[in-house]
Amino acid sequence: MKNRQKNRLLSAKNPDLRLRNFLKVMAKNTFRTTLFGRAALPVWLALITFGLTELFSSYPQLTETVYSQTLYPLFASVLSFISKWVSFSLDDVFYALLTVFLISLLILPLFTKLKWGKSLFLFLQTAAICYALFYWFWGFNYYRSGINERLSIAKSKPDTLQLVRVFEKLIAETNASYCSLDSISKPEMVGMVESSYKQHASFLKINYPQGTRVPKPITLSSFFAKASIAGYYGPFFGEAHVNDSLLMMEYPAVLAHEFAHQFGVTSEAEANFYSWLVCSHSNSKHLRYSSNLGTINYFLSQSRHLHNFADLVHQIDKPVIDDIRKVQKHWADMRNEQIDKAAGKVNDVYLKTHKIEKGIEDYFGVVQFVMDFETDSVAQKRVFSSSLQ
Repeated sequence: MKNRQKNRLLSAKNPDLRLRNFLKVMAKNTFRTTLFGRAALPVWLALITFGLTELFSSYPQLTETVYSQTLYPLFASVLSFISKWVSFSLDDVFYALLTVFLISLLILPLFTKLKWGKSLFLFLQTAAICYALFYWFWGFNYYRSGINERLSIAKSKPDTLQLVRVFEKLIAETNASYCSLDSISKPEMVGMVESSYKQHASFLKINYPQGTRVPKPITLSSFFAKASIAGYYGPFFGEAHVNDSLLMMEYPAVLAHEFAHQFGVTSEAEANFYSWLVCSHSNSKHLRYSSNLGTINYFLSQSRHLHNFADLVHQIDKPVIDDIRKVQKHWADMRNEQIDKAAGKVNDVYLKTHKIEKGIEDYFGVVQFVMDFETDSVAQKRVFSSSLQ
């Protein structure tokens, strides 16, 4: 008490000391406000979210139980309910506005009275909010259990004879399912894919319907086609996007792939497997052919080293070969090498950042999952049983 009175007397006699004390108090209050005030909440939310990514990546089953099977279906239902009322992509609008806003924050201090410190802090707040929302709305699914554990499919051992056997079966099914998809409309395809997902929801461990799926066209489809991007999932509004440049024979398989993402499947290989399973086990010949045609390309890429590769190719009927070449030429004509390479690198970094170690090579992992399924008779029986329910 005496020391306080003494300091007050000294401050009254010494203006410089009084100013220093005032500045100390202000600095202390500013520090508290910066760290613990409302303005810091986005940063704290991002830090908590980062901590959860570390926790979930270490305990996949916890992620599966707490987030993927409990919280995520709620987020997916709410987000898809909001986005279904408009025909255009809300995610694309969000990305455009976000880009303009962030660029503005870096430019405005040069031409206005906005201070750099305030501008950078707003930039940090915005980035923190987007980071947190991405994971809470969808991204935590990157750390869920793998597909073999999740769907109880036994992993098959690397075996060339098994690869050939499964490949030959796929070729036979592709030949048998050959048909033209030009006579069927996109809304009809959407309905058939949706119906097949409902039919196999039990096997795929999906909390069907888990929201509403209204496919949206990519706003800049022609630009994305230059990067060989057939579709993508928008996590901020739960939207499945498909490229308007798709050929009709590609549409069902790509659509089913993007729907898999909306169901919480983050791995590209797993989404490819979901697409193959729901389409190839559909009552629709159109879906079966689209899926088999897409999957056979992955098998062709993964089987080029086989000594009997040419013999396998010769088993593919000419109409199917013609469609494979048609699809390849279609995308080759639209492709821009520089844009495609840049997009590939960005996607590769993105996937590896989210624990997908193979990066863009993950797409080809569908070959292994199809192998696993085709060599697991118990899993096949469960799919057959789920289709009868």
